[in-house]
Amino acid sequence: MSKYLSTTWLKLSASLVILALTISGYSGRVSAEAADRDKPIDLEADSVKVDDAKHTSTYLGNVILTKGTIIIHADKLIVREDQEGFQHSSSFGNPTTFKQKREGKNEYIEGSSQRIEYDARMDKVQLYTKAWVKRGEDIVHGDYIMYDANAEYAEVIGGGPKSATAGVPSGRVRAIIQPKNKQAPDTGADNTKTNSNAKP
Repeated sequence: MSKYLSTTWLKLSASLVILALTISGYSGRVSAEAADRDKPIDLEADSVKVDDAKHTSTYLGNVILTKGTIIIHADKLIVREDQEGFQHSSSFGNPTTFKQKREGKNEYIEGSSQRIEYDARMDKVQLYTKAWVKRGEDIVHGDYIMYDANAEYAEVIGGGPKSATAGVPSGRVRAIIQPKNKQAPDTGADNTKTNSNAKP
């Protein structure tokens, strides 16, 4: 059971990190917190049902999965393994959320939707209904967010007025991307000096 979870959630978290970076247009080598892979899974739920014959575990009621800096909250979590040994997971909640620290940075990748599906065979993650993914101050909203790691392809689809939220009242896709060279906030230091090599 822990083997299924460990493989599934490490691959899922890696895909979500890449998704957030792809959508925000960030280039460069970045990764999730490397130490997470060696951390134990701590899982809490009100109840669990294990079907060894079908290689399925179902966790119900205030599900909290922690593995290092990875934190998943859901009302229901289903983890299953197919005949070839690939893991698949579905988390449901109102909402279901994830969060993970980026390697070497005091910054988190986080997101939320009503349902998150992960297919380890395809290395594909899908967030359904009132979905958003955030990296630092960059954020994207949509009614459906998908990332296919094998194809290096991301897609975000709006749901129109029926999927409106407080953050996106129109229900359309919305992305807020900060400048890559965003300056640090003014600390009140003397900014009267100029660089003699600066171009006008």
